[in-house]
Amino acid sequence: MIDAFEFCRLKERREGEIAIADLPRLADESADRAGSVSWELQGGVDERGHAQLILSVKGAINLMCQRCLTPFSFEIASESILVLASDEASADEIDAQLADEAVEVIVGSRNFNITQLVEDDVLLAIPSSPKHEVCPDHVMPTAEKAVEKESPFAVLKNLKK
Repeated sequence: MIDAFEFCRLKERREGEIAIADLPRLADESADRAGSVSWELQGGVDERGHAQLILSVKGAINLMCQRCLTPFSFEIASESILVLASDEASADEIDAQLADEAVEVIVGSRNFNITQLVEDDVLLAIPSSPKHEVCPDHVMPTAEKAVEKESPFAVLKNLKK
């Protein structure tokens, strides 16, 4: 926990590593809860004087491919610019002033949870329907070629005899 506004005012910097198993929402999305993500948080102010956090997150998470249903490693490398506001009304006002899709305006606090911020960032970085770029050939589901079904009309024809 940090005081987000003081962290920005003092231009502090922190970094760390968090196991995926220690991030409950992310662990639910992973195939096996293995791995970790490293993060770096830098405080400062933007050109308009707003408190700003720059969050960088790197790591890998094992996700389940939605095509072939096998796990694969998904690399995460994200950087987010977060401008802090004191409340929701201020956040909306700052967001309208900035009109920049690359910058997210969030409500800061004196008890700001870095772990939750990192988890949110990783959850936003993973695809909603994860897939290999090219699924391995040996695990691709195959159509049922071996079982040739007899036409229902042929069955009826045989019953007629």
